[in-house]
Amino acid sequence: MAPGDDHVPPIFISHVPTLLGDVEARGAELATWARALPRPRSVLVVSSRWQAEALSRGTTAGRPALLHEADEPEGSQATRWSASGAPDLAYDLHQLLPVEREPGRAWDAGVWMPLSAMFPAADVPVLQVSLVLGATPRSLFAIGRKLGVLASRGVLLVGSGAITHNLAALDPRPDAPAVGWAREFDSWIANLVADAEHEDLFQWRTKAPNARLAQPSGPHLDPLFVVAGAASLYEHSVGFPLRGFDHGTVSRRAIQFGR
Repeated sequence: MAPGDDHVPPIFISHVPTLLGDVEARGAELATWARALPRPRSVLVVSSRWQAEALSRGTTAGRPALLHEADEPEGSQATRWSASGAPDLAYDLHQLLPVEREPGRAWDAGVWMPLSAMFPAADVPVLQVSLVLGATPRSLFAIGRKLGVLASRGVLLVGSGAITHNLAALDPRPDAPAVGWAREFDSWIANLVADAEHEDLFQWRTKAPNARLAQPSGPHLDPLFVVAGAASLYEHSVGFPLRGFDHGTVSRRAIQFGR
């Protein structure tokens, strides 16, 4: 499918650098990237910080609450970001696939931390959708395929997670050189995404180099499969607007699927 005039390319954000790295610098990088993207009418975010028994969507309230967690930067509890929920987008979402409602779900840091940097004016409505407990990469990709039509309607589809996530292996120095296993895993993921080698990507736990070191636990990579599925509806084009590492092992890689 060729993108139309309203098309907004799906993206993947590694939000961990904004939690553990230079928050101001990482936020500035996201802001610069956002200005280069087509202006969305709304944003749909799937964050690695929310898994539910069934696919669910969060609040559509006018000013959703922000969920704060223990691993956030010092002072983040003072963050005030007042973007509105997106009831129109929620309606469209429910027309595409079965989705449970969780109206009490606040926005977690995988939502508000990158988006408050990308859209500081808080003038773009936002809706969060969950991951599904126990879902395979293939099933998440299939969910993304169903969501992908929203990109052609001016919706920015955001996967917010982490290419690498091993907090036990962090170097205390923010500017420490990247270690070999993190570079190798990061490059392997990037190459398969760029070449649309989805079958190998689905089997990353057994095929990727250093998979257990790079992703010892958790769903941190899962949002990537959702946005890759959404992007698969369109002509293939992949860019990496942000790259590099913080603390030796934390990949800053961001992915843009299309122009």
